[in-house]
Amino acid sequence: MRIGFDAKRAVQNMTGLGNYSRYVIDALLTYFPENEYILFAPKKRTNSRLDDIIANKPNVKIVTPKNKFFSSLWRVFGIWRNINNHCIDVFHGLSSELPLTISKTNGKSIVTVHDLIFRTMPQCYKFFDRKIYNYKFRKACQNADIIVAVSQCTKRDIIRFYNIPEEKIQVIYQGCDDAFSAEISNEQIAEVQKKYQLPEKYVLCVGSIEERKNAQLAVESLPHLPTDIHLVLVGKQTPYCNRILAQAEKDGVANRVHLLTNVPFAHLMPIYKAAQVFVYPSRYEGFGIPIVEALNVGVPVVAATGSCLEEAGGIGSIYVSPNDAKALASAVLKTQDPVTHSAMIIQGKQHAAQFSKEQMAKQTMNCYLELVRK
Repeated sequence: MRIGFDAKRAVQNMTGLGNYSRYVIDALLTYFPENEYILFAPKKRTNSRLDDIIANKPNVKIVTPKNKFFSSLWRVFGIWRNINNHCIDVFHGLSSELPLTISKTNGKSIVTVHDLIFRTMPQCYKFFDRKIYNYKFRKACQNADIIVAVSQCTKRDIIRFYNIPEEKIQVIYQGCDDAFSAEISNEQIAEVQKKYQLPEKYVLCVGSIEERKNAQLAVESLPHLPTDIHLVLVGKQTPYCNRILAQAEKDGVANRVHLLTNVPFAHLMPIYKAAQVFVYPSRYEGFGIPIVEALNVGVPVVAATGSCLEEAGGIGSIYVSPNDAKALASAVLKTQDPVTHSAMIIQGKQHAAQFSKEQMAKQTMNCYLELVRK
């Protein structure tokens, strides 16, 4: 079988959709090496993570447009010719999009939809961005033969906003990089603690530091926690950081808030491991991969209610309202009890085991086979 991917994010993005795209490609190459995989990308860029995945794999090819000046338009309109020229059996849009000309191709199509947050929280997006996303995502859902939703929450949103038949949507959970399940040495932890001057005890939150992620709630919880417990925020910084810092100054906890950005991937696992607890107070997510990362490392999780985070965290994690700082603080304190702490780690690892690369690969391949057999 010849499988094509919209690989723009796999090539160009280092986080988020890029991680997901590389994860899918890596999983399929690992467990189904008998197929051919064609990665269609508007630009060819050096990407060490992708290069490591496809190195010495003769069954993988990257295709880019001949005309570099219209690469974005190629991805939307012109790519169908390349898809047909390469005799693609199934084309998979990995980042909620399909070419608008996908109906001109000879094979089948699948699109993975991660979230419709621009519909559930429109205030977090610019007007024209919302319009563009809504048009492209709706068309992809309508045109695809199968839709992969990354959570039950996203599946409900697709049905709700686009009136897509439920039987057309399959939920396939994403796992996280195998590195989060590897042993982390005391030397590695000591190294990152020294490099980033991490406090001895801290609550950790990982993800873009933006309004929707709601890190301000974690700041507001600090006055209700012992003074030796700090907050470490890891992620891309946005203007929202100014509100966080202002809140910290107002509450008298500025010296207990630490913002880290541009953290190398190799340093993430020790930073997780050294944390007392991982908090994820996001108001809305498509799934919540940082939660799965924390569970795999072996860190208790406290997350917010209201979207899909219970799916990611399982019954062993604690959930609070995204508006209740005292409840968040109370949950953090609960995780500090040694018995509770150990039980949450055990339950968390058991829950995270279902989000395996092999499981995801098999479910995805079943979608492909279902289509080519029709």
